[in-house]
Amino acid sequence: MTSNATGGDVSETAQPHSAEYFGEQRDFWWNPDFVALMAERWRLSSARSILDAGCGVGHWGRVLAPFLSPEAEVIGVDREREWVEKAAKTAAAKGLSRFSYRQADVNALPFPDASFDLVTCQTLLIHVADPRAVLREFARVLKPGGLLGLSEPNNLAGSCVRDSVNFDGDIGVLTDAVRLQALCERGKAKLGLGNNSIGDLLPGLMHELGLSDIQLFLSDKATLTLPQVSSPGQAAALAQTEDWLGRDFWIWAKDETETYFRAGGGVPGEFERLYANVLAYSRRSFEAAKAQRLSGVSAGLQYLISGRKL
Repeated sequence: MTSNATGGDVSETAQPHSAEYFGEQRDFWWNPDFVALMAERWRLSSARSILDAGCGVGHWGRVLAPFLSPEAEVIGVDREREWVEKAAKTAAAKGLSRFSYRQADVNALPFPDASFDLVTCQTLLIHVADPRAVLREFARVLKPGGLLGLSEPNNLAGSCVRDSVNFDGDIGVLTDAVRLQALCERGKAKLGLGNNSIGDLLPGLMHELGLSDIQLFLSDKATLTLPQVSSPGQAAALAQTEDWLGRDFWIWAKDETETYFRAGGGVPGEFERLYANVLAYSRRSFEAAKAQRLSGVSAGLQYLISGRKL
């Protein structure tokens, strides 16, 4: 076992953290004009030293890159060596010479106090055991007047989004899906593996930390589904769904989901039915999409939360 950057342990042979979510679909998470607006709101062009915490393969830093000063230097850190190496390789291929990456633990960042004008992350805090501790560490390395900018979700909200095939379906199936996800999110948090809807709590945690000028925004991104594939984003989402259904994968693999379900207080003997229901729901949508008779949206609550260090 090896210590991971979020305080738990991972197997030496385990797939790198978040591997299921670093595919092509992630390239379509943001509308560029919305990111441009957020860059103005966050005054990103004034930042010269930037930490991309839990950077993964570097998606979030590359999203922000067009709106940064040419003088800005970006350091990405992640617990997974494989992601760090891939992020560095991609940055070099894209000519991002001021981007560098290193393996590090976000609970104990290898930087002096007051090192950065901006500390930012995307979907990192949903994986940490103690978000308060990580936020304190972010504040430690942030310069006075510097910005802490977080992009974190309420993932549970997406379980209520329906499409043309399932919109008038059995309400019990819908509520089962919400219940299963809510119990799993609770169980994951109880196991010290992070809360998938931590975004709801972050403004309050930042207030506790003593940050000033706390602001909250919502991403305007939604994936449109039409009977004929209308965009690269829709095509990528369909390919991801086909891959997951081929492996009976939901939000997590089945055995991982059951572990979270039990830890969250799920009723013994109920799991198989609930898991079968959510997969059947997804399969109906996927088969309709393949037959060019599906319409709908894929959307959730992706918050952008910021505050400044006094």
